[in-house]
Amino acid sequence: MKPTENLDTMKKEYDFTGVTGIRGKYHEAYRKGHTVTVHNDDGTATVHYFTQEEGAVMLEPDVRKYFSTAEAVNKALRMLISVIPEKNRKMETAHR
Repeated sequence: MKPTENLDTMKKEYDFTGVTGIRGKYHEAYRKGHTVTVHNDDGTATVHYFTQEEGAVMLEPDVRKYFSTAEAVNKALRMLISVIPEKNRKMETAHR
């Protein structure tokens, strides 16, 4: 790449004019787990299976715009927990 070449310009072979995508097309499958196959130079393939970590929560886009970090989500939930009467919090814990 020449130093004077503009890095913000997309190459013509990557032209997506007129192409539309479907937002969230694979998000349900992604939540359930997904497989990534890595094809190695030696002709072998390595398969990795990924699932959502225990305790991880995926936020919907409308919520995510207000809570962009884990710290923001936890702070908001702790404030919500503090307004729930103690009696109800104990009952919720017992039902698990």
